[in-house]
Amino acid sequence: MSDPKVFAIADQAIVDPITIVPELCTGCNLCLHVCPVDLFLPNHDKGGPPHVLYPGECWYEGSCVDVCPEPGAIRLNRPPAMRVNWKPRAALGTSNR
Repeated sequence: MSDPKVFAIADQAIVDPITIVPELCTGCNLCLHVCPVDLFLPNHDKGGPPHVLYPGECWYEGSCVDVCPEPGAIRLNRPPAMRVNWKPRAALGTSNR
């Protein structure tokens, strides 16, 4: 009897929370183990980048980016409302009195 095939269909989200750059990803799958919501699914090709299966479930906490050994392989795309919007005091032209 042959092995049954399992199909996984990625969920569609309004925003794309995670971008994985396949050219930089080594397929170490460390991101799979630290994601608190199990966002990723391992690639069936050895060394291939993981699949983002449930992008709508992302908490944007960034542990996948922190644990990744390859800088720039995973980018966290926070929605505009969650981004830090500040500038250094020197850029505003004010001084520390």
